[in-house]
Amino acid sequence: MKNRKERVQGSSSSAPPFPLPIFAFKRGKRTTKAMDALKFCRECNNLLYPKEEKDMRQLIYACRNCDYQEASGNNIVYKMEIRKPSTEDGTGDLKDAISDASLPRTRSVKCANCNHSEAVFFQAAAKGEEGLALFFVCCNPNCGHRWRD
Repeated sequence: MKNRKERVQGSSSSAPPFPLPIFAFKRGKRTTKAMDALKFCRECNNLLYPKEEKDMRQLIYACRNCDYQEASGNNIVYKMEIRKPSTEDGTGDLKDAISDASLPRTRSVKCANCNHSEAVFFQAAAKGEEGLALFFVCCNPNCGHRWRD
C-alpha cells in the first residue's frame, strides 16, 4: 500500500471533469472566486471533504468512502467579509457597547444629552485624524449618546 504522502495527489494534475463553483461574486468588472469548486473522488465519484493533514501541514481533500486524497491548491475553505457601516466619527455601530463587559466604565463624566453619570469608554482612531481619540458612550439604555474627549 502506498504511504500517505504518495497517496496525496497534486491538485494541479488535472481538473475535475465537471467543476461546480460554490459561489462567485462580482465586484466592479472582475469576478472574484471565493472558494474552490466542489471536488469529487476520482475512484468512487463521491464528494471530497476538506481535511487538515497535520503531518504535512497542508489542507487536503479526502474521500470519506475510500482512501483517495488530493492536495488543495487553495488554503481558503470559506471566506466571509464583514463590512460594518461607519459613522461620521469612524467608530461604527456602538449599540452593544454599554453591555460589553470588556470595556472600562467611569462615573467621572456626565452625559450632555441625559445627564447620566456612567459611561463606557475606549480609544479608537478618529476618522481623518492621526493617533487615537478617547470615546465615551452613555450607559443609559434610553440614551446611548456618544462623544469624544
